[in-house]
Amino acid sequence: MIIIDKALKARAEAGNPIRVGMIGSGFMGRGIANQIINSVPGMELVAIANRNVEKAQRAYSEAGVENVQTVNSVNQLEQAIRHNNFAITDDALLLCQAQGIDALIEVTGAIEFGATVVMEAIAHQKHVILMNAELDGTIGSILKVYADKAGVILSACDGDQPGVEMNLYRFVQSIGLKPLVCGNIKGLQDPYRNPTTQAGFAQRWGQNPCMVTSFADGTKISFEQAIVANATGMKVAQRGMLGYDFTGHVDEMTAMYDIDQLQELGGIVDYVVGAKPGPGVFVFATHDDPKQRHYLNLYKLGEGPLYSFYTPYHLCHFEVPLSVARAVLFGDRVLSPIAGPVVEVVTTAKIDLKAGELLDGIGEYMTYGQCENAPVVQAQRLLPMGLAEGCRLKRDLPKDAVLTYDDVDLPVGRLCDQLRAEQDALFAAPHTYTNVRVPYLQQIEA
Repeated sequence: MIIIDKALKARAEAGNPIRVGMIGSGFMGRGIANQIINSVPGMELVAIANRNVEKAQRAYSEAGVENVQTVNSVNQLEQAIRHNNFAITDDALLLCQAQGIDALIEVTGAIEFGATVVMEAIAHQKHVILMNAELDGTIGSILKVYADKAGVILSACDGDQPGVEMNLYRFVQSIGLKPLVCGNIKGLQDPYRNPTTQAGFAQRWGQNPCMVTSFADGTKISFEQAIVANATGMKVAQRGMLGYDFTGHVDEMTAMYDIDQLQELGGIVDYVVGAKPGPGVFVFATHDDPKQRHYLNLYKLGEGPLYSFYTPYHLCHFEVPLSVARAVLFGDRVLSPIAGPVVEVVTTAKIDLKAGELLDGIGEYMTYGQCENAPVVQAQRLLPMGLAEGCRLKRDLPKDAVLTYDDVDLPVGRLCDQLRAEQDALFAAPHTYTNVRVPYLQQIEA
């Protein structure tokens, strides 16, 4: 988005910066804070919320900001913003409620907490940029319904692979080709990794071992590719995606796909392990016009029928502020669901599971996530990975079994379950819940 730099400079010159609040200040959050504060004219990070407020303080300190005020009420936060002071708090809802904030960046990776924050932000007419594919891949469709009704943008972000894929997808479409594969290049895929096996890597890079594990065991890429599918209408060719191992250049992979199958499915999302250039993303596309195919061959993209386009990097936190600017200045979403879910992430046993156990969270010891097409998920009552944490097992299940709603008891009273029930009902999915009220559905349909 080349026009964004000039638009932000104009806001800076006018003394009217985009005012941003951030919720979450872990490894990625600290990077985003540093980027906005030191490298993005026309944008100010006015407040950070984190349940451990010392981590919010750290994010500002590492970015060179020392005049930070701790706030405990909406009034205190609004006063800090009016006086150009930076604010920190352990209450994320204050950022959702306060005037003087144009957009929020949600970067927690949590689903229940994230759902609460997003719903509160939407209720107060704030744009929300998600660095939270897990939330988006679980209840993103219903959250977008609420955002649309409120007249605000809810979007995934630039920099993360899904946003980079979507930018490439839009570019390929804009020059007249039809995308048929949206892919992600990985260096490792082992569904049985856990926080113990990944502890050394996490410590080396200062990251959370569970987050690192979710990348290694395939859960993260499943959520990332699911939200790309939901934003494009693409499907998966099989449960878990094709996931080829290939050590050559991604350009050399076009012959590995059956274009007739891709056309029949309307395109697929996928990943490859080991290809170059990593870690990047790719889009394989086709063109119906033989005259244009001749030009593509002249321009060294080959004879087709699939043509390879790729971005050889994803720069995560460096690009997230661009997503905020796109939403606030241009009303443009990086990526969001076009309707109901097309691809879901389903819960799969990482180990043998025993009746009575409580399932742990994403990137931990008990489960991993796999992509599956939404009609299969609905027909087989498969348990979404984003809802698995805290569920109690009703029966023993072997390693690699895919869990269903009939295998577990859901926790009582979670907002994410209520929103998921609304999503299922609104988009005509079979009702998979028991004892879950649907308090907002009539408001949506009104």
